[in-house]
Amino acid sequence: MDETLAFWALGGAAFAATLPRLIRRLELSRAKHPSLTGHSRMAKRVASWLPGYAYGEERFFNSDGAPAEVAAQRRQALQQLGSTLVARCPRTLDLTASARDGLPDLQFTGAYRVPFQYSPLLRQHVQVGAFMEASEGVTLTDLDGNSYYDLTGSYGVNVFGVDVYRQCIAEGSARAQALGPVLGSLHPSVAANVARLQRISGLDQVSFHMSGTEAVMQAVRLARYHTGRRHLVRFCGAYHGWWEDVQPGPGNPLPPRETYTLRDMHENSLQVLRKRRDIACVLVNPLQALHPNKAAPGDSSLVDSSRSAGYDRAAYTEWLQQLREVCTERGIVLIFDEVFLGFRLAPGGAQEYFGVKADMVTYGKTLGGGLPVGVVCGKRELMKRYREDRPADLCFARGTFNSHPYVMGAMAAFLDYLETPEAQLMYVELDATQNRRAAQLNQRLQAIGAPVQVANMSSVWTVSYTRPSRYNWMLQFYLREQGLALSWVGTGRLIFSLNYTEADFEEVCRRFVAACQAMEAGGWWWQDAAQTNKSIKRGIFREMLAHRRG
Repeated sequence: MDETLAFWALGGAAFAATLPRLIRRLELSRAKHPSLTGHSRMAKRVASWLPGYAYGEERFFNSDGAPAEVAAQRRQALQQLGSTLVARCPRTLDLTASARDGLPDLQFTGAYRVPFQYSPLLRQHVQVGAFMEASEGVTLTDLDGNSYYDLTGSYGVNVFGVDVYRQCIAEGSARAQALGPVLGSLHPSVAANVARLQRISGLDQVSFHMSGTEAVMQAVRLARYHTGRRHLVRFCGAYHGWWEDVQPGPGNPLPPRETYTLRDMHENSLQVLRKRRDIACVLVNPLQALHPNKAAPGDSSLVDSSRSAGYDRAAYTEWLQQLREVCTERGIVLIFDEVFLGFRLAPGGAQEYFGVKADMVTYGKTLGGGLPVGVVCGKRELMKRYREDRPADLCFARGTFNSHPYVMGAMAAFLDYLETPEAQLMYVELDATQNRRAAQLNQRLQAIGAPVQVANMSSVWTVSYTRPSRYNWMLQFYLREQGLALSWVGTGRLIFSLNYTEADFEEVCRRFVAACQAMEAGGWWWQDAAQTNKSIKRGIFREMLAHRRG
């Protein structure tokens, strides 16, 4: 009897000791987003399971069960679109084709413009050039002299317009000319840039790097070094570069080992931050406010019409304030990743725009004045890379091209421009202007009955679709035909530089509407009344199962 009681007592004690750990694990699981995006290991398993296959001629045009006459209409429309693009851009397309074999980037972006089932046949019929020869104002010109309104934003670099950056590069090169490409020694522009970035960020110290990805890596390394903790928190769907710790799931050969991917704008995530002791830092990409807990929208995953977006500045500001409070309370480093949005929302970046101070901020993109750069600004106690009481305990970070004289010169020219009345004027009523323009385009799209709407976070826009369809990804090619240049992710992200005039935007609207009308005329938005987004996804899943089974 005594032995039985002892056994149960030991078991009870073991359970009591394990219970807090189980509770923490449950809290962490509840804070993770329930989708694959929130579970990197499961996402990797699904990615390895997904079978590769492609539609033939017949299935390509009637994958949604369209009748024969609609499939024929689509076939004719695709041939006409492809012929138009080829006839218009022979030199541009020839150079793109000749460069593709030696340039894996072109192979990747060409293959992943659309859902993979459609990609091989589409590339036979529709060619998109990758080369541009000139830029001016808000337009790009290809090798054949065709002009396009630029909605690529140079991946976020182009805030003020290409002419500003051309001038920054020219001025920066002139400033650095006497020293030339000398590395190791610092150009005087470095000191001036540090002083101005201290004022802009409100933080104590600055370090320069070669890309935004590298800047985020260093910020996380420093946070781990100074807190003595290993884990970082990122929020579901947010992008922080392509390195392992911040890119879970498909696209990364290995799942992150010390990363928690939690729900954005959710109380359960705050609860985890309050209770765990292993979290070094929280990474915030403010762009995520446009599509919380969703991956960056690209047309390669546009298999139905369930893409959605919407920006609530007040709600996101409240969320950032809550994060700031919890991180302060728990000694967690709050890092604002402003590589993409820095200087796009306000002259002082997202910190100024949302009224929330971070412990560290990363910049990139536009800050280089048109040249590649990454920057970390942080509190003095977080930026130090060594310990005086333990001289072998270092947080080493260097790079051959950090603080390159020409980049520093271009940055100085950019920061000069940022202080001009011309630049400051672009921020006046910026949100109101962009919101009004988005509403204007939505009204025109509604007037023609197009199943399309746009949403925006200031000058960054995204396109959503209101009628269940498997062919929304075709719109990017009709926009191209109408002279609108998009980045390779298609309609998921449109980026306006702030120098767009009302006349420029009116022309973009006209072309956008014309592209939607051509989509409709081509039969791509035909819909079976019984078709829903859910039925489309179920059909694709059954199709994948069939291919997986051979």
